[in-house]
Amino acid sequence: MDGYALRWEDLAAEGMTTLTVVADLPAGSRLERTMQPGEAVRIMTGAPIPPGCDCVVMQELVQRDGDRVTIPAGRSVNENIRPAGEDIRAGSMVLPKGNGLKPAQLGLLTALGLERVEVFRRPVVALLSTGNEVIPAGMPLEPGQVYDSNRSALRAALMALGVELLDLGVVRDHREAIAAALARGGAEADAIITTGGVSVGDHDLVKEVLQGQGAIDFWQVAMKPGKPQAYGQLGRARFFGLPGNPVSCLTVFLVMVRPALLRLMGRVEEPPKRMRATFRGSLNKKHSRRDFIRGVAHFDAEGVWVETTGHQGSGILSSLAKANVLIILPEPPVKLADGDDVTIQWIEYA
Repeated sequence: MDGYALRWEDLAAEGMTTLTVVADLPAGSRLERTMQPGEAVRIMTGAPIPPGCDCVVMQELVQRDGDRVTIPAGRSVNENIRPAGEDIRAGSMVLPKGNGLKPAQLGLLTALGLERVEVFRRPVVALLSTGNEVIPAGMPLEPGQVYDSNRSALRAALMALGVELLDLGVVRDHREAIAAALARGGAEADAIITTGGVSVGDHDLVKEVLQGQGAIDFWQVAMKPGKPQAYGQLGRARFFGLPGNPVSCLTVFLVMVRPALLRLMGRVEEPPKRMRATFRGSLNKKHSRRDFIRGVAHFDAEGVWVETTGHQGSGILSSLAKANVLIILPEPPVKLADGDDVTIQWIEYA
């Protein structure tokens, strides 16, 4: 506080006490002399406490007349004083391994005078889209073509994570082109993310090429959307083969790939941010896969409730753009009615 530093024992138990002001002490300055009985120091916020003082009375409570200041009773020892080491005790851990360096963490390190700390290297993530029908935005859309929404969405998601991006662009459905792109990713990146080409169609070549150049650890996951996905190793890189449908692609990234990349980055593993919510509406789940329904969670006086964003097709990207949560339904078929209890997971990219 801006006010007056003094010896608490000099204050009367009742009424007022008048002391002599012997110095002004702005922040950044020090007073070397020890305070004597009956003395006070005008002190500014952030200044070190003068030797012998154990109380600071804020200026709004006192009366000043020349070099005399009158203090009311009722003050306490160490009032308005921040003790040395109150934030970090000597010898204690400041930030454990695996913490992200966000604004508060960087501020804390700076407050301790640390200019450099040892961190994990940013992983290099290679990204490519596949498909003869995929074209960049800005070009005229011919019949049978689609814009490359997967790569733009994944680029943004990867940049939010803070990785170093190796963008390999759009690769046509030719074995040689796919093989060349994957070989570059396997040589230069720590992880490779592809979209499309991992299903069972005649032109889904990514999985086939990967089996020849690297290894597939597993393929297909009992989830919706996003069943066709593949994981393996290529060169020094981890391989993540995502579906081509845009909602499937981004949902698999959020549920499966993002946690894996965070581990690769050295981040401490944290459980997904999930909670229970009241479902509003109706829904009939007939399949036997874990379902990730796009939803919007709301808070009101009675708690948290959630509704779907509408049609849930794997090509309806607007359903994910509107969502702030995924409604997680377990594998068995289920009918949801208004008022049922469901699990939701908050959608996070960073």
